[in-house]
Amino acid sequence: MLEQNRAPKSRGFYVRMKLQNSKHGRPQDKGSFYTYCKWVLWLSLTLYFFSSYLISNHPNQNKPTTSLSKTHFSTLPSRALFESVIDNTTTALLKNKELFKGLKVFVYDLPAKYNTDWLSNDRCRTHLFAAEVAIHRAILTSDFFTSDPSRADFFFVPVYVSCNFSTVNGFPAIGHARTLIASAVQLIRTRYPFWDRNQGSDHVFVATHDFGSCFHTMENVAIADGVPDFLKKSIVLQTFGVKHKHPCQEVENVVIPPYVSPESVRKSLENAPADGRRDIFAFFRGKMEVHPKNVSGRYYSKRVRTNIWRKYNGDRRFYLQRRRFMGYQSEIVRSVFCLCPLGWAPWSPRLVESVALGCVPVIIADGIRLPFDDVVPWAEISLTVAEKDVGKLGTILEHVASTNLSAIQKNIWDPRVRRALLFHDRIQPGDATWQVLSALENKLARSYRRGTVSSE
Repeated sequence: MLEQNRAPKSRGFYVRMKLQNSKHGRPQDKGSFYTYCKWVLWLSLTLYFFSSYLISNHPNQNKPTTSLSKTHFSTLPSRALFESVIDNTTTALLKNKELFKGLKVFVYDLPAKYNTDWLSNDRCRTHLFAAEVAIHRAILTSDFFTSDPSRADFFFVPVYVSCNFSTVNGFPAIGHARTLIASAVQLIRTRYPFWDRNQGSDHVFVATHDFGSCFHTMENVAIADGVPDFLKKSIVLQTFGVKHKHPCQEVENVVIPPYVSPESVRKSLENAPADGRRDIFAFFRGKMEVHPKNVSGRYYSKRVRTNIWRKYNGDRRFYLQRRRFMGYQSEIVRSVFCLCPLGWAPWSPRLVESVALGCVPVIIADGIRLPFDDVVPWAEISLTVAEKDVGKLGTILEHVASTNLSAIQKNIWDPRVRRALLFHDRIQPGDATWQVLSALENKLARSYRRGTVSSE
């Protein structure tokens, strides 16, 4: 059975902020106080008459006013204020024809066996690899889509290879991926002239599996197989990325976030504790092996998760659970730090879930390349701990909690950060698909159309 235990609420770690008047200030001089009051009164009257003049002469004076009783006040910048500013720019941005230098994307209309047939399983739209579905939908419904291939800068190839769920363990089985994508490329080459004119260098694919464009879940096999030859000149949007040389990124690539449902994030935030308390100090729920279970004899997560379990299971500061719980986002919204150790691959959906739900991600994956690192200020919203230092986690987190935790939390709550990591069915300014288009703008030199126009 799935374990559905909630973290004990008696575990306490949360930060309260109070504004207190000093009890030891110098007594006010009465004369100075009287003079001060006169200045305040004079300034108040001046502002009153000045604002009255502005209101009476404002062209939108019939615009309904907002009741003060319905206004939320906060000592910190309001998330609603940030979001309203961003939302007010949406229409203008989407209508700006010069946005992304006028970039246009043609989407191949492939037979249903390559994509929509897989949607018969609802998980295909919502699991951690579902960015391949979300990006497809978002581009099709955006102003950046063109049905005229002669106007296209890039050609999107919508093949869903992550929706073949195993009947044994329920995980995506991607053994068919290379064959399916190769078949799609062959079909494109047969029906259209666009691939062969530059060997597909302006064609875009999505690979949201453990090791991206190598299309295998085990690193040793992925490295041995490498990127398929027919993809090596194309652009791959993939969740896998490392800072060092690796065979699975020997292709033009953009590191994208794993898919996390915006709707699940919204519901989890709505159901978060009303007082904003985070009573779990450090949280992790997921696979943590005590003994190696893989047939190769290797430990999952390079033994990092095993070491976390052995060191901190029973430590009252850490809430660690080894069993799955579908509602675990309700635990994230109550947590201060969320551990994001590597699995088979360095990346994890916990990176996105933590940020989206206001928990400080603790990244334990040496050399990882993080999604959209030119836009998302990862150094300001997360902690990075070396794999060899997991035994010092407790000390490290306590130090951060007593020094710059509040600054990190404030940065996380900037809605622009959350938006950049979430995919939507319809593109929103600043969201994950928006960031993909921004990355493609930087690759316009690969566009055959642009090269033709410039040569003329």
